[in-house]
Amino acid sequence: MGSVMKSIGIIGAGQMGCGIAHVSALAGYKVQMYDLSKDRIEAALATINGNLARQVGGGKLADEERASALGRITGSADINDLAAMDIVIEAATEEEAVKRKIYAQVCPVLKPEAILATNTSSLSITRLASATDRPERFMGIHFMNPVPVMKLVELVRGIATDEATFRTAKDYVTTLEKTATVAEDFPAFIVNRILLPMINEAIYTLYEGVGSVEAIDTAMKLGANHPMGPLQLADFIGLDTCLSIMQVLHDGLADSKYRPCPLLVKYVEAGWLGRKSGRGFYDYRGETPVPTR
Repeated sequence: MGSVMKSIGIIGAGQMGCGIAHVSALAGYKVQMYDLSKDRIEAALATINGNLARQVGGGKLADEERASALGRITGSADINDLAAMDIVIEAATEEEAVKRKIYAQVCPVLKPEAILATNTSSLSITRLASATDRPERFMGIHFMNPVPVMKLVELVRGIATDEATFRTAKDYVTTLEKTATVAEDFPAFIVNRILLPMINEAIYTLYEGVGSVEAIDTAMKLGANHPMGPLQLADFIGLDTCLSIMQVLHDGLADSKYRPCPLLVKYVEAGWLGRKSGRGFYDYRGETPVPTR
């Protein structure tokens, strides 16, 4: 077994950071969130409270559990508050330069035995580890979005990650009642390497006029039993995120089959990024989503 973890630090109070804090606190861990501003921390705590309350409403959680989970989460805009944490998970923007800058700031603060992990969905773990002072205690712990709902976590070792770090991370994921899958450190790991080219192919199908938005999504929902059509899913993920993962695959594996569809590029250039911006393959500005082509 790995060493026992009691406290979890989270860098980045966005959607993923909130989800990781939520499930960690429910599992009994003390959680310390860090972000650049107090406002973002407050917004995150409100989001987590809302998501926990929804679980109470749905009968999945007792109100006492919600209250005690919330009581285990604190947040601040001071990186020094991560000093006592057993494991710190970075869930910042999917940009290598941003992550490297964070590691340079956080590594001197961490206790020597602390594990530093990243929630990256596509960047090289080995390369990110090289920007830290503890490559043997660094690895990828990739949660799926939305974290409270999705059962899978991808565990990714860098070339230097030691066995104890891996076991500790695996134990942590198990206590969250999630299933860990082990992926090798290749671009986009397992889920996104298979899922994103499928989405990209659906966009090519639209681009080439093989089917309309509605036809493609209906076909995959009813013909392949997917809970959500690929274009609807792309809008949910964010078309900018879809494009960046396709670019990571294309650059990292140098195979033309990963070429991002020109239509995906066009939507991103238009600022039509999906649900979060009000328009993507569907227009979300009315009562019900309407296909945009």
